[in-house]
Amino acid sequence: MSTSNRRNFLKTATAAGAGILIAPQISKASDSKQKQNKSEVNIAFIGVGGRGRGHLKRASMTEGVNITAFCDIDPAAVEATKKLLKEQGKPEAAVYSDGEYAFKEMLKRDDIDGVIIATPWLWHTRMAVATMKAGKYAAVEVSAANTMEECWDLVNTSEETGMPCMILENVNYRRDVMAVMNMVKQGVFGEVVHARCGYRHSLLNVKFNGDLKFGEGSRGEARWRTQHSLKRNADVYPTHGLGPIAAMLDINRGNRFLYLTSTASKAVGIKDYIEEHPQGGKDHPHAKLPWKQGDVITSIIKTTNGETIIVTHDCNLPRPYSLNFHVQGTDGLTDFDGEHKRIFVEEEGKGHNWEEFQKWQDKYDHPLWKKYGEQAEGAGHGGMDFFVTREFINAIKEQRQPVMDVYDAAAWSAVTPLSEASIAQGSAPQFFPDFTRGDWIKRKPVTFE
Repeated sequence: MSTSNRRNFLKTATAAGAGILIAPQISKASDSKQKQNKSEVNIAFIGVGGRGRGHLKRASMTEGVNITAFCDIDPAAVEATKKLLKEQGKPEAAVYSDGEYAFKEMLKRDDIDGVIIATPWLWHTRMAVATMKAGKYAAVEVSAANTMEECWDLVNTSEETGMPCMILENVNYRRDVMAVMNMVKQGVFGEVVHARCGYRHSLLNVKFNGDLKFGEGSRGEARWRTQHSLKRNADVYPTHGLGPIAAMLDINRGNRFLYLTSTASKAVGIKDYIEEHPQGGKDHPHAKLPWKQGDVITSIIKTTNGETIIVTHDCNLPRPYSLNFHVQGTDGLTDFDGEHKRIFVEEEGKGHNWEEFQKWQDKYDHPLWKKYGEQAEGAGHGGMDFFVTREFINAIKEQRQPVMDVYDAAAWSAVTPLSEASIAQGSAPQFFPDFTRGDWIKRKPVTFE
C-alpha cells in the first residue's frame, strides 16, 4: 500500500468508527450504578491547599454544583477556602479539620455526590478508596497510587462498589495535546510506532523552602514531597506525560502497557543544590543525607500493540519546564514541547523540512477547545484545569464513567512501583498487571468530549 493510500485508509477507518468514539465506554466498574442524569450535584473536597482550592473555585463557578463540605487540617487553608466561598457568593460549607482522618467523618454525609482529593501522595489511594466505599464518585490528583497494592486497591474497590474513580490528569486537556490526539486518531502520522514524554522540570525550590527546610515544620510541598527523593529511586511522577500518550495509543481500550525497563542516573543534583545554596554549604546536614532518587530516570514501555514509549523523570537538576512530547508514525512525526513545536508529515512537507506546528494545531483543534476555549482562559495551567474539573462534574451529572477512569489511574500510576523495581534489579523488565482483567481487548476507544 502506498503512503498516500495508507493515510487515506487510516482516515477512512477512523471516520467509519466515529460513532464508536463519541461516548465514553461504561466499564464493569460502574455497571451496577446506572441512574438518570442529575441536574444538580453536591461536591466535597479533601485537601484545599493551592491545588484543591483551584478545583473548588472552578466547581463553585459551574452551573448546578453545590459545595457542601471540605476537609483540611491546615488552618490557613481552611480560612482561605472560607474566604473564597464568600467571595464567590456561595453558602458556607461544612468544615472538617479535626485530625488526619477527619475526612472519614465528612464521607458519612448524605449530601455529597462526588469528592475531589488533592492531598499529599501517600493519602491519595486511601482517601479515594474510602470515598468509593462511602458510595460517592472519587476524583484524585496525580499520581493516584504509590505502590502496586494501591493500584489494585483502587481497581478492586471501584469494581466492588460500582463507584467510578477519576484520575485528575489535566495535561490530557492541554490544547496542543488534544490537537495531536486528533491527528493521531485521524491517521495524520499513519500508524504510530514510537512516542516520548516525561516530566522534566526543576523542583528544587519546591522540595526545599528558602532556608533549605523540608519535612516537618516546612511549608508547602517541601513538607512531604522531598521525602520521596530521599527514600525512593523511582519515577514518582509519570502521569503528566504518560496520560496523554496513553490516550493517543488507546491504552486499556484495545491496547495496554506490557512491560517496562527503567534506568536511573547517579543522584547528585540535590546535594549540589544544597552545597551551592546561600544558606547551605558542604557542611550543611542535608548535604550529607543519602539522597536516593537518580537525577534522570529513563523508562521504556512496550505495549501489546508493539509501540514503544520513552518516559523521563528529571526534577533534581536545573532546567526549564518540559513534558518532552514526541509522537512518530509511518507517515510523519511531531515534537511539541513548550515554545519548541514542529511537525513533519510525509508528502505534506517540502523535502525533509519541518513545518510550523501552529497551522496543524489550528486545523485539528479539538472541539472542546473550540467551544469552551474562551471560558477556559484563566482557569489554571493555560486553561486545561477547566476541562478536567468539568469532566468530573459532568460524569457525576450524567452518571457515567469519567473519560479517565480507574483502570487508567492504576495503569499510569503503576509506572512508579515498576520503575522502582526495575532500577533495583539492574534495569530488569517489569510486567504491567492487566488491571482490566482482559477487558482491554473489547473495551472501545474514547474521545475527550
